Order: sequence, then C-alpha cells, then structure tokens
Amino acid sequence: MTTDIKIVPLGAGQDVGRSCVLVSISGKNIMFDCGMHMGYQDERRFPDFSYISQPGGATDIIDCLIISHFHLDHCGSLPYFTEKFGYNGPLIMTAPTRAIAPILLEDYRKITVDRYGETDFFTTTQIKQCIKKVRTIRVHETIQVDKDISVKCYYAGHVLGAGMFLVKVGTQSVLYTGDYNMTPDRHLGCAWVDRCSPTVLISESTYATTIRDSKRCRERDFLKKVYNVVEAGGKVLIPVFALGRAQELCILIEEFWDRMNLKVPVYFCHGLTEKATNYYKLFITWTNEKIKSTFVNRNMFDFKHISVFDRSYMNNPGPMVVFATPGMLHSGMSLNIFKAWCHDAKNMVIMPGYCVAGTMGHKLLNGSRKIETDKGSITVNMAVEYLSFSAHADAKGILQLIKNCQPKNVVLVHGEERKMSFLIDKITDQFQIPCFKPANGEQINILCQPQVSATMSKETFKSVRSAGNQFDGMLVQKNNQLLLLSREEAVQQLGLKPHTLNLNYKLCLTGLNLEGSVIMERLHTQLSSIITDQKLGTFKRQHDGTLHLNSVHITCRTEGGRSVVHVSWNVEDEPIGKAVSEILEECGEDLITN
Repeated sequence: MTTDIKIVPLGAGQDVGRSCVLVSISGKNIMFDCGMHMGYQDERRFPDFSYISQPGGATDIIDCLIISHFHLDHCGSLPYFTEKFGYNGPLIMTAPTRAIAPILLEDYRKITVDRYGETDFFTTTQIKQCIKKVRTIRVHETIQVDKDISVKCYYAGHVLGAGMFLVKVGTQSVLYTGDYNMTPDRHLGCAWVDRCSPTVLISESTYATTIRDSKRCRERDFLKKVYNVVEAGGKVLIPVFALGRAQELCILIEEFWDRMNLKVPVYFCHGLTEKATNYYKLFITWTNEKIKSTFVNRNMFDFKHISVFDRSYMNNPGPMVVFATPGMLHSGMSLNIFKAWCHDAKNMVIMPGYCVAGTMGHKLLNGSRKIETDKGSITVNMAVEYLSFSAHADAKGILQLIKNCQPKNVVLVHGEERKMSFLIDKITDQFQIPCFKPANGEQINILCQPQVSATMSKETFKSVRSAGNQFDGMLVQKNNQLLLLSREEAVQQLGLKPHTLNLNYKLCLTGLNLEGSVIMERLHTQLSSIITDQKLGTFKRQHDGTLHLNSVHITCRTEGGRSVVHVSWNVEDEPIGKAVSEILEECGEDLITN
C-alpha cells in the first residue's frame, strides 16, 4: 500500500512572486504563504485561488494556512484570501510577522487604492480583521493544529521573524522554507534546521545558479561605489524594503561614515527608522548574538549619521545618499526619487536585492535605459549597479540545507525555471534523491511508502540490540496502540496461555541387529562430531542412554521387532532439529555401522 503527497504551486511555481503552495498530505490540505506579485497590477498579482474553489468555500478545503514572513510576495494576498475569498481556518505565523505584516499591507493598500485609484482591493478594516485570526508560533515550538496536524517552526534568517515550517500529518512530513539565508549577517543569524528527514522539502531557489563571493568583498565594493559618487557631487539612491536589508546596509554606511568622518547627508524614508528600532527592541531574541549582547548598552539602530528623509529634499543640490522603499522600484518613494534623479549621469542607483519581472528594478537590471511609466517614457542616464545583499540562500546554501535536513524528496519553488533545472542536476548528482520544479497550477504526486509506528519496552529494545537488531516476537494492537512484544511480554500482558510446538522425526533401522545402547553410543560419536563442526552445539549423553542438546531429544526404542531412532525438538531449536533429521535422512544406517 502506498500514499502520496500532492503539491500544487498556486504562485511562485517557476516564478518569483505571489508565493503560495498547496500541499495535500494524508488527507489534509496545507497552504504555505499567500503572497502578491509585485510585477502585475491586475488579477495576475494574486495566486490562482480558482484552483481551490469558488469564494466562500476555502475553509472547508484548507485545513491550515502558514505565512513564512512579512514580505508582500509572501503575505500580500492574505487579507484578500481571508476576508474576500472567505477563509476562516487556522492561520499561523511568528509574532514579528504578525506585528509587521499589517503595516506593510496598509502601506501597499494606500499606494494601490489612494494613489492609483483601484477600487476592488482589500480595506484597512479587512487587514485588521485578518490579523485578528492569527495564531503565533515561536522558534522551535511545535503546536498541534488539530488531532492530525502538527507544525514546528525553525529559524530562517532572511528578515526579522522569518520561519521555516515542518508540518507533520501521521507518518508523512513537509518542510517549507519560505525565504531563508544560510549566511549570518550584521543583525540576523543564519537559518538552522535539524536532521528532521522530511518526506518532502519545499525550498526557495531564487539564487539557484549563484555562488556568492565573499561578503566582505561585496561590502567593500558597495562602499567604494557610494563614496566615489558622493565625492564627485552625485546622489545615490538605494531602494530597499522597510525591514531587513535596509538595516543591514544602514549599519554598514553608519560605520563607514563614522570611520571616514564624512559629512555628506544620508537619509532614510520617513518612519522606517522609528519602526525598525521599535521592532528590533520588541523582538530582540530574533536577532544575532552580537545585537543581543550589545543592545542594552548601545542600540545599533540609533544612527547618528542617518536622518529622516523629507520629500522636499529630493531636489536639493549637492551629494546625498537615500535609502527608500520599496526595494524593486515598482511604486512609492523609491520610484519617485528615481524619476527625479535618473536624468543626471552623476547619480547612481544601487539595487541590493532581487527584482521581480515586470518591476522597474528588473527592467533596469536587464539593461533598459528608456522606460515607459504611467506619465510617459523616461530616459535613464544615471549609473545602474547591482550588488547582491539579498538575504536569500545561494546554490551552496540550498545544498547545505538539504544536507542538514536530509529529505527524501525536494521540490523547488520561488525561482526561474532555467535556474531550477541547473540546481536539480546538482541535487540529484550529490544526494541521489528525486527533485521537482512544478509550474503554477501543475500538480506533482510524490509516492510515499506508509510507515507503521510501534512501541517497544526498554528491556526488549536492549535484548534486540544485543542480538544484533534481530527481533523474535509479535506485533499487537492494544488500546489503539501498536506494541512490539517479546513472547514473554505477550503472555503476561495479553493473558495468553503459552504453548510449545514440538516436532518429531523417526528413522527405522531394518537391517541392524544391535542393542539400543550401542546404537545410541555410535550416534553420539557421529552426531557430536558433525553438529560441533557446524557450530550448533554439543550433544550430551544422559545416563539413561538418551542424547540431549537444548530441547533436541534423541532416543532409540524397539518397535515391532525393529530398532527405531526418535528425534524430537521444539520450534526454538529448529536449526538443530532440522540438521539432525537431515543427517539421519541422508546417512541412515551408514551413520551407525561406519
């Protein structure tokens, strides 16, 4: 009998954006993430919820929804799914994600509805109603969703509060990574998972073909580019997301400005500094050891060289550095600043992370220098640089995670198809395990051999180990629990009457005229030599003339004027009894006369 796990990406299948993966495991349906695609402004930005059902029926289909972290490509469609599509079941995320996600959702709603005039979008009230349904989980905590589903959270790095989630249903399990980073940075630790051996690992693959160079080299290159531009009187725009790489790069700039005694102004988008400080104070346990150890004496997020940016500063003369959101230049302040500065060749935009197809950032990184916007085309003269400070695992990190958790199957999502194919070859070559890359809406079935769990007593376990992991006993179901019992335990616990199965063999000696005692003496001599050579033991001759070895009993009696050799044994000594009977059958009277 086999069971299978069904996996369907509703988003992020051979794509980056609107992460949403539906997993059916042992009759339970789990949805991982519910993101939005930043490259679209129509219905394509949402996951394909039509795969599930019509609005109103989601709660009957989905048994649990888990959000890995607060980035909008992983949680952006959540209010739509809960408040418009009708899902009202278990909703799990970490406490930092629960605190930060509604703020980012509201910022995005304001841009979409208030600035761009969309009408069919979730409201502020719906965001609040959605977040009220959340059940939080701590790192390394395991919670029981219902009698069948358990969820465990692992530390993912990436951003504050990001988690990887191990879901178990019966004997099958799925580890979903969300976004993760296997390299520690200046304010977060690296992702960690134990050897949980999931049936399936569902891993992001954003940087499936990339092996990053030294972080120190990238930091030096970044600082050099920023310094050269501001020294020449230019402006530097660094598009970032509100929490994560923003803090990482601000710490880097702060230390450099302090070391070089620079006076060029550095700005942060309004509100981000205050929010970041509050969040990192509140969730200090999610940061790395250095931040935690120094936080009481010095808050690393109280920047003396970085101040709040005001829109009126945009056209100020002279050099400046501005961190602005969002990170892909698809809307908001970062896009507005880019439009104002892109005509001047002295200026530079540095893209520090991945950009989804369709965004302004993606177009720039692919070489476009004349870009269509909602207000006409713009010509880009400013320098465009890409330096990866993205907090995603590279190819080496993904392979390391697989080695750590030792899954039986791997499914890649959140990446480009061509890059996934490259990584699949690496995974199958290094680990010899099946690996898949389903597209959006494509279902894959992973066949799983069912496993049966049974309980064994300490005494029986010790005897099994001492016997070379060989077990002679029985599998018993008692009180809806499977037990592995030795024969003695079964007799005692189940109230059974023990029985012994005896086997018999006899050999008629028709042509011999010998006393029974002589026959037994000769048998003892011959059999002892053969049985000892086979390392089965040694026969002992009793004073009544019979031969014994454990339960094997040999006698010679006269029946109908003939001598008859009788051999009896119980089932425990089957190897000895069978060997003796085969010797007598083959050699017969020759054994006694020779």
